Amino acid sequence: MARVPVDEILIAGRWRRGGGAPIETVNPADGTPITTVHAASPADVDEAARAAAEAAAAPAWRDLLPHRRARVLYRIGDLIEERADELAALQTADTGKTLTETRALAASAAGTFRYTAAALETAEDSLTPARGPYVTMSVYEPIGVVGAINPWNSPIASDAQKAAPALAGGNAVLLKPAEWTPLVSLAFGRLVHRVLAEEGLPTALLSVLPGRGGVVGDAIVTHPLVRRIGFTGGTATGRAIARAAAGRLVPVSLELGGKSPTIVREDADLEQALAGVMFGIFSSSGQSCVAGSRLFVHRSRYDSFLGELVARVRGLRVGSGTDPDTQVAPLVHHRHRDAVAGYVDLARAEGGRVLCGGAAPHGEAYAAGAYYLPTVIDGLPNSARACQEEIFGPVLVALPYDDEDDLVRQAEDSVYGLACGIWTRDARAAWRLARRIDAGTVWINTYKQFSISTPFGGMKDSGLGTEKGRDLIRSYQRQKSLYWGTDTTPLPWAH
Repeated sequence: MARVPVDEILIAGRWRRGGGAPIETVNPADGTPITTVHAASPADVDEAARAAAEAAAAPAWRDLLPHRRARVLYRIGDLIEERADELAALQTADTGKTLTETRALAASAAGTFRYTAAALETAEDSLTPARGPYVTMSVYEPIGVVGAINPWNSPIASDAQKAAPALAGGNAVLLKPAEWTPLVSLAFGRLVHRVLAEEGLPTALLSVLPGRGGVVGDAIVTHPLVRRIGFTGGTATGRAIARAAAGRLVPVSLELGGKSPTIVREDADLEQALAGVMFGIFSSSGQSCVAGSRLFVHRSRYDSFLGELVARVRGLRVGSGTDPDTQVAPLVHHRHRDAVAGYVDLARAEGGRVLCGGAAPHGEAYAAGAYYLPTVIDGLPNSARACQEEIFGPVLVALPYDDEDDLVRQAEDSVYGLACGIWTRDARAAWRLARRIDAGTVWINTYKQFSISTPFGGMKDSGLGTEKGRDLIRSYQRQKSLYWGTDTTPLPWAH
């Protein structure tokens, strides 16, 4: 696998140039071009979908016993781990993320394939209680062709979270990485392609089809052979996909946006809370759907906590993702950096006070990159757009609260319900808050910790369905019931 992939994408089991427009990938740390990849065209998607349907139906795959299919997943996981450093370096170049983070994402992808393989080996059909002269059982079967559409912020981990359970379920996958960051997904595709070829399995089981969402994504979502869709990205796009899927009666899972509250109670351990709040929003440069972007601090500690927080945020090290000392890396693209800056300008216009950050850093080292300083804003009502809309950057808005009811009212005043963080020494209070706030994931005295064994999903406008967890494979399968008659007497109605 080359350090930078050549201009080829994986279509219907073969590597060739896509028929779509060229995509110039750019290193956000210094603005230099990395390479050019031609996107998939609608015709490429059609070819990939037809080949995927044939591959999913091929006896070599369709009839492969679960433990043998699991072996394929184990091999993919091992190969990802073997190439983790190379995958991490490629993702850092393409997304700007720190090498520490991209190595963790590669390790996560390998772990996802291994966990899914283990879940597949131990998955059971069920013999259900009979209620007549018959034996009843429930079995699971593949759906067929699955469309997997992923964002640019954590490509290889997101790719694994959809591709591993879909393949484990006996399906074929059309994977669409984001237009801005296709390289690590293409590298991932080469690893999967290699394993499938070496195992004598249809290589069309996975296609990697980069390009614009409005072109490639739409072609996948509307293709008649695609019978299930998994999407991670913005809420507006998720709604459009849900409408298209509903019209076709196709199941869909949606992991969408967030504006997650992180709560510091009056009894919180301040060192833990300060570190956790900073990590929750400024790691990944804030480019995380679960970023703790709304900070609620009890009024009795608000000024002191915010003062210490701002002092520490000013000391965060901003730099290239290849620098081991970097804490806040560049944003994924210059256009995205400008969108984040636009939200900060809007917050100023709405009366917000920018306590730190609020601009791109100065200096020759930053001039050509997509950098933005970690920013803390207060003085806004929770109704302000900067408090309500997902910024997806290193921008934290801080608000005080008076009591638990006031806190819950403000925290719940959001269309989103993806995540929440609670910092407290009071276990009973943590339990109450965790149950009162609508969020798919609640962290208590920690933040942004993930496990493939634990289901992940959102509430309200943050999504539909879940990923991960013990039953992750079943969401990529169809359930069928079988009745075996045991009575030797003919059915009485016919006599």
